[in-house]
Amino acid sequence: MTKHTLLKTTALALAGASFLGLAQPAAAQEDVSACLITKTDINPFFVKMKEGATQKAEELGVELSTYAGRVDGDHETQQQAMESCIAAGVDGILITASDTKAIVPLVNTAREQGILVIALDTPLQPIDAADATFATDNFEAGRLIGAWAKAKLGDEAENARIAFLDLNESQPSVGVLRDQGFMTGFGIDTANPNQWGDEDDPRIVGHEATQGNEEGGRRAMENLLQVEPNLNVVYTINEPSAAGAYEALNSFGKASDVLLVSIDGGCPGVENVAEGIIGATAQQYPLLMASMGIEAIAQYAEDGTVPEPSEGLDFFNTGVNLVTDDPVEEIPSISVEEGLDRCWG
Repeated sequence: MTKHTLLKTTALALAGASFLGLAQPAAAQEDVSACLITKTDINPFFVKMKEGATQKAEELGVELSTYAGRVDGDHETQQQAMESCIAAGVDGILITASDTKAIVPLVNTAREQGILVIALDTPLQPIDAADATFATDNFEAGRLIGAWAKAKLGDEAENARIAFLDLNESQPSVGVLRDQGFMTGFGIDTANPNQWGDEDDPRIVGHEATQGNEEGGRRAMENLLQVEPNLNVVYTINEPSAAGAYEALNSFGKASDVLLVSIDGGCPGVENVAEGIIGATAQQYPLLMASMGIEAIAQYAEDGTVPEPSEGLDFFNTGVNLVTDDPVEEIPSISVEEGLDRCWG
């Protein structure tokens, strides 16, 4: 049986103002309980998400249990965590699902028992399987770095040789959205927009799964360099995989010949943009996602309110910014200095 990370907190502080209008004493929420289930407890993105949820739970007096998979893609551990949270009868569950389809039956079970289920960062498939989703616009995050990369190459974009370092073979929604967003921004026909790997654009060297970590990024990059030693653009699902990709490129003497882009906006990643390792990254805000999720559960426990999506979207958009010190006209971006002010991890 896989061991879970478990954290329980009892708050003593008063709640502050929030997007849901909560401003009540912690004692008013003393019987509210919640679970946070993340993909891993190693990736800085999920570390910050846990931090945001924990801080807000303490502030609002919500008893919080946290669980994480052993690695990105560990559906079994997340499934066991869901079962534990349902059995405990919590008021709400926040989850970043590793398998966005396979987890849905348990999500349905939780909702049937009156538990509010909110997807964080990674929409379920279908997205309305959850009561609400708080996430980056992952497609837009990918589109921004794709459009930026295309603009930096100029006329040579037509001759690009692009390597895709994706998340994992189960193709969770977050990986598909970012990948297909990049293609759209770069001007590549995505074929079926709900999956990656079926495109026929000759500029695509190939797709490799990284499990969203540095070791996976290094291995995937080495594999794709064997396929095409002269590749010149690398899309990475996140900044840990980008770090691994850079190590491999550097060992092959190719680092200076490749335009590397990514998504996350963690402090190490933004620092890599400053150093020229990553050309541009799309910054997202995990602490906000998690803290809003806890607020939503507290509000739901109080009066049954279910969060509404952003106008015109089927999820609540927590924001995204392109971070680069090499901006392109007509592509909105923020500087590395501003990115460092907003970064996490």
